Amino acid sequence: MKTIDYYNHHAEEFTHSTLYVDMESLYQPFLDLLPTNARILDLGCGSGRDTLAFKNKGYLVDAIDYSEALVKKAKELTGIQVKYQSFYELDKATVYDGIWACASLLHCERDRLAEVLEKMFRALKSEGVIYMSFKYGDSDRVKDGREFTDLNEDQAQELLAQFEQLGLVDQWITVDKRPDREERWLNLLWKKND
Repeated sequence: MKTIDYYNHHAEEFTHSTLYVDMESLYQPFLDLLPTNARILDLGCGSGRDTLAFKNKGYLVDAIDYSEALVKKAKELTGIQVKYQSFYELDKATVYDGIWACASLLHCERDRLAEVLEKMFRALKSEGVIYMSFKYGDSDRVKDGREFTDLNEDQAQELLAQFEQLGLVDQWITVDKRPDREERWLNLLWKKND
């Protein structure tokens, strides 16, 4: 719960540092794979930045986050009912065309990533798409009171191999878009093939 405590206590600062980051180059590869009027789940929506962007582009968006403070911020920003829920509690079936998990599953315990991905897979419609991003690396670590599960290409491949009906569409590395950060990110696009 340390990570959630961090976001509850630093919601203002976190929102300020992430809200105005230009994410368009990450949205496009994901949205290009979705049908018109797709239904998207923003899994771990934080401030609601991406939820709002998808809503403004005409998509139906559901959003969840496990920080009460960020749920409140996201509701204020987007005007939609953001659900206070952990990704461990995702319980939908065949609902979403796309699941957007931008910088959220990096707080999932490594030994529970497959479990959460199974829940995401179940929540997807046929041909549904998952976008995920992780800080690039191979370790589990704590920084500034938050727990991180970093991921590299080999670890992502091992994870994907556990799901017969999920296929890799693309993966690429980007540099953090915030001006004070030099971190690299692993971006993953997977598709449900059934």
